[in-house]
Amino acid sequence: MQKKSLQVQPFIVVFMVSLMPFVLSSCVKSSPGPVSAPKEERALIRFVASEYSTETKPLLEKLVKEFEIKNPLIDVELQVANWDILDGIYTTMISKNQPPDLLNTNVYAHFAQDNLLNNMDEIISPELASKLCPNLVEMDQMKGIQYAIPYVASTRNLYYNKELLQKAGVTSSPRTWSELEHAASRIKALGGAAEGFGLDLTDNETQASLSYIFYGSGGSWIKDGKWTINSPANVEGLTFFKELFDKGLTDPEPSITTRDEKQRILGEGQLAMMISGNYFSSVVPNEFPTLKWGKGPIPVKDGMPPITFGVHDVLVSFKTDHTNKKALSNFLDFLYDDPAYEEMIKREGFLPVTTSVGSRLSKQNEVMKSDLEALSKAKFYPVQEPAWQAVLDYSRKMGDAILYEGVTPQAALDQLQHFAETKSRSHE
Repeated sequence: MQKKSLQVQPFIVVFMVSLMPFVLSSCVKSSPGPVSAPKEERALIRFVASEYSTETKPLLEKLVKEFEIKNPLIDVELQVANWDILDGIYTTMISKNQPPDLLNTNVYAHFAQDNLLNNMDEIISPELASKLCPNLVEMDQMKGIQYAIPYVASTRNLYYNKELLQKAGVTSSPRTWSELEHAASRIKALGGAAEGFGLDLTDNETQASLSYIFYGSGGSWIKDGKWTINSPANVEGLTFFKELFDKGLTDPEPSITTRDEKQRILGEGQLAMMISGNYFSSVVPNEFPTLKWGKGPIPVKDGMPPITFGVHDVLVSFKTDHTNKKALSNFLDFLYDDPAYEEMIKREGFLPVTTSVGSRLSKQNEVMKSDLEALSKAKFYPVQEPAWQAVLDYSRKMGDAILYEGVTPQAALDQLQHFAETKSRSHE
């Protein structure tokens, strides 16, 4: 029996060994293999930003670099452009069907009318939405859709060289047109060393100067849904400032000398007064630390109540073939994060559009507090009108026409009114 048993074992061993591949194969096939993690996709954000000062580009480049380090799957292609060429850059991108994912601009309604924009309510986080200034947010809506969100804001004021006015015997900031004319006349009487009032009818600021004139005269751009550009009040106001120029009471080249150049001329003591934004107090004193300057309200027609004029720039998001709303939301949260946003506001000299930064800076600075209060009551451009961009562009031509080419203020405003009405009808 023992021998028989010993003879059978080799067979059993061989048989079992021969079965092992089948057994192992069966085990492998019945067990699930390792599950690979889903591939994470990269996101692209093309961000075209406007250049406000020499601070803008380095500030945004630093912010983008920090964001990409913290968000390695999101690429941000940043392009910072001067306002003089900004329109051309994004217009070219749109024409090539490669619009920016994010654009910093001052218009949006015509893009919205053409169905080019994302609804920002579908992008921004609840946290960001809750801290944006409500009155500005409302201006960035059309028919209840949030086509834009506010980015920065400013109020406009009369800034003046204190020493020049004192030398001319002017003891306070002019508040009315007659006081402005009187002060400019006194400056001229000094003998031509300085100009009186910086009238800005350049390509960049004609629409702003028209706003000061229209609102200061008791007029407006639009009322009850209808353009009022050539109203008697507006014509009277523009006629007054054309007469200031004719009398030699303004700077000699209002359609050429830009706002930034006028600020430098004022800082050098060759201009007494001009209208500018809050950024004046950040930029000019840095360039001219010994300058003694003052700030007052925009002069208005005699008998009219004081006005506050505000400007706010926005961010819009174009529909693209790679739109990633989550990535955009993350980037906007980073852009508006309190420390980074506060640094930008301080260095650029703007008013913040978030209540969190606004509240903090107001506690530190009484001027900021009063400026933000003024912003909440200010008059603005008619940015919700789809024709506004075209009207703004058309108005750029008015400076030379009125000052040098013999076109009367009435005729110029009649032409602009007709253009605005025609353009609005084309958007209906």
